Amino acid sequence: MKKAVSVLLSVYEKEQATYLQQALQSIFDQTSPAAEVVLVLDGPITQLLQDVINAYQKKFPNIIKVVPLAENAGLGTALAKGVLACRNELIARMDTDDIMVPTRLEKQLQAFDADPTLAIVGSNIAEFATVPSEITGQRIVPATNHAIREFSKKRNPFNHMTVMFKKSAILTVGNYQPLSGFEDYYLWARLLKAGYRGQNLQEPLVYARTGENMYARRGGLKYFTRGLAGRKKIYQAGLGTWADLAVSCSAHMVVSLLPNSVRGKIYEKRLRK
Repeated sequence: MKKAVSVLLSVYEKEQATYLQQALQSIFDQTSPAAEVVLVLDGPITQLLQDVINAYQKKFPNIIKVVPLAENAGLGTALAKGVLACRNELIARMDTDDIMVPTRLEKQLQAFDADPTLAIVGSNIAEFATVPSEITGQRIVPATNHAIREFSKKRNPFNHMTVMFKKSAILTVGNYQPLSGFEDYYLWARLLKAGYRGQNLQEPLVYARTGENMYARRGGLKYFTRGLAGRKKIYQAGLGTWADLAVSCSAHMVVSLLPNSVRGKIYEKRLRK
């Protein structure tokens, strides 16, 4: 029997309507269609964003489910509520400014069929600044469960916008929790610590939007101090040692406090391929 998939997105007021439209269209252009698309509105949104959602709700009334939050609660809280709202065991995450490759859901479903012991399947991403046909880099993540577990000791082993996971496993380890900037990494650390198995398909199944704004968000004193606190909490929940934490925090310190232009070059040359 073909497995049903829910796609989960969080929308908040600062996002761009054009990007949201492109993201949603890529979901409905899948070779293996989603059974449900859950949109969590993380607080009030703009009318332009609402217009895009209304148009898709009108076109796909039995597939789009909107979960409105009265106030902006943050990504961790929004996604936790979204997971609970999804009616299917398999949930695919997606960001509202990225674009799925048409075969994304099909290939991840095939991975779960091939290995029913998997709890989470991600993939590499192809990064772009303006249009998906002009790729600026890739983030390649470890493929096997063993490599993912080792990688998780120092860095995030999954590209968040690519993952498909089992709802039951996510709820067993406590669901998404608030940890600004590290909500997904914190969840994966708990998932792996509990013994759940993962895989990353070694091809880009999502086009991820990057650029100067992304690099700017990953710098400054606030991001630095928040990052240290986040990494410490991930260390406490995950598989790493004190030495792994020291390496991770040292790299975070260097990258966070560099000028934005230099930080961008490091991401492009050292942390990407």
